[in-house]
Amino acid sequence: MRDPFAALVRRLESALGVPVETIRRAEAVDRAIADWMGRWGLPTLRIALGIVFIWFGGLKVFGVSPAAELVAATVYVVPPELFVPILGIWEVLIGICLLYRPLVRLGILLLFLQMPGTFLPLVLLPEVTFTTIPYGLTVEGQYIVKNLVIIGAALVVGSTVREERTRSD
Repeated sequence: MRDPFAALVRRLESALGVPVETIRRAEAVDRAIADWMGRWGLPTLRIALGIVFIWFGGLKVFGVSPAAELVAATVYVVPPELFVPILGIWEVLIGICLLYRPLVRLGILLLFLQMPGTFLPLVLLPEVTFTTIPYGLTVEGQYIVKNLVIIGAALVVGSTVREERTRSD
């Protein structure tokens, strides 16, 4: 596959008369930044996911989650004073698993078991999650739809579970 930056460099050289050495330095900086992102992106993504799950789960465990009312309205067959803290513990476990590399596989499994339930309010409580169905989302609806990003991040992190671990992981 061709490097688009290298093609841009060649065009700049010929069109603008930019010194070749300046372009080479810019290319070296670009390559160093991309290498750094490649090296640290996955561990950062895994740790960030872990922190988010521990944080959001902890809020539920301690009874201070702004999502508790939405959860209670969605899963109305179980008393919220029981279900919300249990869900919080589940989320904290996901986060811990994501932070401790040998348990990432388990964390991803727990995460994907939970995710379908996070979208239930879109179906069961459209009056709470939409201003205009199907595209106008309330704050609650946005809170739910952002889980698509979490799913994408989990897929990326999950794709690494069979790779050999490095020291930064």
